[in-house]
Amino acid sequence: MAVDYIVIVLYLAGMLAMGWWGMRRAKSKSDFLVAGRRLGPAMYSGTMAAVVLGGASTIGGVGLGYQYGLSGAWMVFTIGLGILALSLFFSARIARLKVYTVSEMLDLRYGGSAGMISGIVMWAYTLMLVVTSTIAYATIFDVLFDVPRWLAIVIGGSIVVAYSTLGGMWSITITDMVQFVVKTIGVLLILLPVAVVKAGGFSEMKAALPTSYFDPLGIGGETIFTYVLIYTFGMLIGQDIWQRVFTARNDKVARWGGTVSGVYCLLYAIGGAVIGTAAKVIYPKGLGQADEAFAQIVKDELPVGIRGLVLAAALAAVMSTSSGALIACATVANNDIWKRLRGIRPDTASGAEGAEHDEVKGNRIFILVLGVVAIITSIILNNVVEALTVAYNLLVAGLLVPILGGLIWKRGTGTGALASVVVGGLSVIGLMMKFGILANEPVYYGLSASLVVYVVVSLATRPTDAAVLAHWRERLAGRGTAESASEPAAPVAAAQ
Repeated sequence: MAVDYIVIVLYLAGMLAMGWWGMRRAKSKSDFLVAGRRLGPAMYSGTMAAVVLGGASTIGGVGLGYQYGLSGAWMVFTIGLGILALSLFFSARIARLKVYTVSEMLDLRYGGSAGMISGIVMWAYTLMLVVTSTIAYATIFDVLFDVPRWLAIVIGGSIVVAYSTLGGMWSITITDMVQFVVKTIGVLLILLPVAVVKAGGFSEMKAALPTSYFDPLGIGGETIFTYVLIYTFGMLIGQDIWQRVFTARNDKVARWGGTVSGVYCLLYAIGGAVIGTAAKVIYPKGLGQADEAFAQIVKDELPVGIRGLVLAAALAAVMSTSSGALIACATVANNDIWKRLRGIRPDTASGAEGAEHDEVKGNRIFILVLGVVAIITSIILNNVVEALTVAYNLLVAGLLVPILGGLIWKRGTGTGALASVVVGGLSVIGLMMKFGILANEPVYYGLSASLVVYVVVSLATRPTDAAVLAHWRERLAGRGTAESASEPAAPVAAAQ
């Protein structure tokens, strides 16, 4: 596997080199956290697709295909539906706000009453997303180098922490674009056709497998509905996703570039499920776990060199999600929690060059510290699925209603939003204790409680102050910020 090793080492070295390049571009808070809000359609589409299609979408998507057939595509498919909905209906307004976090949006809309609590919920979600992505390195490095689990996590996690700390969103953007190209070639253009050919083609696959493997709803209606609640709605409100929207050059890029990303996710979902279905034909006696299907078919069926490229594609998928979640986690921790504890408004303009430098330095420290925390937690934690389920349940039940309510219902109030976050979050925690972490009921009932409380409390309290709403409308229109008034023109090369 010497050639495969060389391919992987060169890939990892390239990631670090791009981190160093990004460090030279990250001169301000806007550069470091949102790539200067300069991305054009090509780069925006690629990086948005990269951040949402991680290890769960690649390794897990193939595993679901191995277990359920074509209906295993639904998990990743609902992610694509979420990106499409976000891009078509909300991204333009989000991009025009010129904020850095979801909690800043809630502050603008409701007058500053729900930011701290929503920040804590969002921080917990993004941290668990980093952890679960980091753990996935163990699977890939085990196939490559046969190293202990803890060492695989340290190697992969350290590289992501390094390039993310150096250049912030600029480094992550460039590396994500490379990762998007690598996994498109590795997964869709190489592994997909090879898997189908090795399985004997679609006719042989149909003859060898039960008909349920080709039923679009074979995974079950309740499971599909739960995927929609967790992943489609999760895409609408996650800080890691919104922070990519903030990188768009303008609202048109956010809308149409995101739409292209959503369509790509739908195709990726189908591709992963087909690979998994083919793996079931190739390995009819079964594997130890369904998630082993990806690594096994790569190891057994691909030639030297090509195998290294496809494993690099798996690494690319994991790294893009991990780095995006890490910078989101650090942004929330610094801007929404630490600054508030110090009595500093998150949206306060820094102005002076020295202050801008301090902003970059502060965010860099948070990325480094939280990256180390994530690596240590990843080594200790065993049940990845439960950790990610807790994170998504808290995110959707606690924040979906106040965020979307603020965007589409002008009668929603800050008190209603705060009550919705608290009741939704506490309800889902209590219900997970009663029904179990992996049960469907917690997110169903927790989200319902959040919605009822938001509507009832909003109608029972005074409407949001007219001045707050007027400022909110100004920001939605793309006015009312120093950044929007004096934003420098982006170089064409950087934007494209």
